[in-house]
Amino acid sequence: MNAIHSRRFASSLLASFFQHFRSRNTINALPAVLALRSDPVPGAFRAGRFIIPVVLFLISGTAILVPGCKRDSSQPDGSGDLLWYDQPASEWMEALPLGNGRLGVMVFGDTARERIQLNDDSLWPGEEDWSEPPGGPADLQKLREVLITGDHQSADRMFVNHFSNLGITRSHQTLGDLHVQLDHSNITGYRRTLDLGRAVTEVSYRTNGHMFREEVFVSHPHHAICIRLTSESPDGINGTVMLSRPADTGIPTVEVEPLGDRMLRMKGEVTQYGGTFRSQPAPIDNGIRFETLLYAENTGGAITSGTDRLEISGASAVELYIVSNSSWYTDAFGELNLQEMGFIRESTYETIRQQHIADHRELYDRVQLDFGGDRFDTIPVNERLARVRNGMHDNGLEELLYQYGRYLLIASSRPGTNPANLQGLWNEHIRAPWNADYHLNINLQMNYWLADMAGLPELNDPLYDYIDRLVENGKTTARKNFGCRGAFMPHATDLWAPTWLRAATAYWGCSMPAGGWMMQHYWYGFEYSGDTAFLAERVYPALREVATFYSDWLIRDPRDGTLVSAPSTSPENRFFDQEGNQVATCMGSAMDQQVIAEVFDHFIEASEILETSTDILDTIRNQREQLRPGFVLGSDGRILEWDREYREPEPGHRHMSHLYGFHPGSAVSPEKDPGIFAAVRRTLEHRLDNGGAGTGWSRAWLINCSARLLDGEMAYEHVQLLLQRSIASNMFDMHPPFQIDGNFGYTAGVTEMLLQSYEKGVIRLLPALPRAWSEGSVTGLRARNNIEVDMQWDNGSLQQAQLVPAYDCKVRIVYPNGEQTVTLAAGVPFRLNP
Repeated sequence: MNAIHSRRFASSLLASFFQHFRSRNTINALPAVLALRSDPVPGAFRAGRFIIPVVLFLISGTAILVPGCKRDSSQPDGSGDLLWYDQPASEWMEALPLGNGRLGVMVFGDTARERIQLNDDSLWPGEEDWSEPPGGPADLQKLREVLITGDHQSADRMFVNHFSNLGITRSHQTLGDLHVQLDHSNITGYRRTLDLGRAVTEVSYRTNGHMFREEVFVSHPHHAICIRLTSESPDGINGTVMLSRPADTGIPTVEVEPLGDRMLRMKGEVTQYGGTFRSQPAPIDNGIRFETLLYAENTGGAITSGTDRLEISGASAVELYIVSNSSWYTDAFGELNLQEMGFIRESTYETIRQQHIADHRELYDRVQLDFGGDRFDTIPVNERLARVRNGMHDNGLEELLYQYGRYLLIASSRPGTNPANLQGLWNEHIRAPWNADYHLNINLQMNYWLADMAGLPELNDPLYDYIDRLVENGKTTARKNFGCRGAFMPHATDLWAPTWLRAATAYWGCSMPAGGWMMQHYWYGFEYSGDTAFLAERVYPALREVATFYSDWLIRDPRDGTLVSAPSTSPENRFFDQEGNQVATCMGSAMDQQVIAEVFDHFIEASEILETSTDILDTIRNQREQLRPGFVLGSDGRILEWDREYREPEPGHRHMSHLYGFHPGSAVSPEKDPGIFAAVRRTLEHRLDNGGAGTGWSRAWLINCSARLLDGEMAYEHVQLLLQRSIASNMFDMHPPFQIDGNFGYTAGVTEMLLQSYEKGVIRLLPALPRAWSEGSVTGLRARNNIEVDMQWDNGSLQQAQLVPAYDCKVRIVYPNGEQTVTLAAGVPFRLNP
């Protein structure tokens, strides 16, 4: 509750804060900047970004006065949740991430030429005039006729040729690099840390016997990357500071110049000269324009400017501040940089640091976790990971990875920013793996599984804003390509939110259920918050458009008369047709049918809650009754992935899409659906027996599924396998290479092991607790209906729990060896002592 009080207190001081800025002539330029703003995103989204330079300073400042939910502000500066190493990073996957949602860095900690790689969530090549593929309703009808005859291979070919823009290269890109050349030698006592609770990295060591320290953080209140260098050497700090950015296929991408003796400016425009569209070269010579300012402040010694660098000589301390803005958020990005830098220069490093820590802790401190067991905090993280790979258990490392997922979401998704992409925010490339874009066939969704349940609901906002853009754009694609009303969403998209399909093969990208999956996140946001205004204003309008699309999309299967999605695939997987060809397209894959059923159910329920009656509602009620079930069992008791029992070329495939309704959906419960529940287990066992879960995110999904099976030992086995096979030394998840969804999915999976509330009116406490976590505690988790849950357990049994609901509700609480049905009163703690 303290966080809520803090925000209310901030609002009450808003008027005096703006008066303060007007009196100092720092806000007068804001209307002019707003007038110059481009229009890439909806108005509410734009407004949220632009008030940040002023309003969030107030919010962060008051957070110092009002402590976070779980940790008293008088505690020592360090959080205790620490990644530490005794050597610098030798490669990018060893560097340590920081971010404020929009700007990010990767800190290497090198003692001679320090590299701090820079990131901006909006750095993408231009939108270009790339439109929908050529296919239309007549082509769709022909495709369906071919598919009904059983010619899957021709259907695959027609799907791609008519309805996909084939291969696309248009990538999120790095902002560049900060280089600090120091040439230190004779290094002893090296230590490099990332404090998750403070969102601060520190590097310390002795050079020639004298202590040197580097501290880095990325401030959300000040929208700045902040670095402090200090030296105890009598010679002080001597070196150079430079900004750079990689070339695009050999073509320079930025200009760097000094502005006086203390400032560097880097200006550029994102291009993609190696771009492709429809699998053909399509160079992009324009994109997001940006400007980066670096300002240096020294204590002692001197700072002077060179052609493209700053020279430091004899300083005992140097503070470096970087602000960077782009044309995605405002065409007046240069003016905004000057305002933000002016704001920083009127403050002090220590004040900025305190406000940054307070702002971060207000989110991070909401959840505290303890799995008991021995602590190995005196051992570097890379060595702890090596021990786990050799079979050792490290409960502290499992806790740390859990909080790391929460930390990374705080750092890569804040209200007013873009949503976290395949790499969250951190990307060193001009052409990133898989474009570091948005994949909607699990990856983007997995990024946000943890937000509601792990105490970070407002971090969903960028995802909701993005969904709204997809819904609007998807109306055009639905109409042009498929002759349908409503909105369609593809399996992959990017900053510009295009909604046409992209893939050179049907099995990889010709996928129809993405829109429904995105609606699940909106629906869960309502279930967790219990906010009917949110349901009416945000969820229902989007849900109506997606439900309408699926209503128009369905056809009747002549084989059994049921309604099915056609053409239909199962993401990234294939089956053998009668001739032995590997094919993808069928009449109603399990995932499509489960997703559409869920969308229809949620639309019907939303309409009933809001007492809204429409013609499409009557149609959908009728179609829901005729929809072929998404859970159909094969001869061996497994869930069928496609419309019939086909042989599979990859029985251990990484995707488990045919279990969507089980997880992340909520259609299957152990009490109401015991037969399907058992079939899910057989399906997962078959995947694993054939080498499944080879990627980090797939393993994280298995942790979640195992938890839903109420099998703590199975879930914990996959916790260990994730740590052993898919976690890099900086604790990033590896696909490989790096994909951040595995980090987020792990945190969600561990939460599902401790708390489940997907069954209506039921909360399960410690539903999948493994023996390795036989004692422990957790505070700050959230169940549906906005119920905050704290628990303590010992010897595998619940000792006590506290539930604090935001609304009056009746729930059945199930816990190891017991259950109770209770009526909870809004705001009144309910204490459970089994």
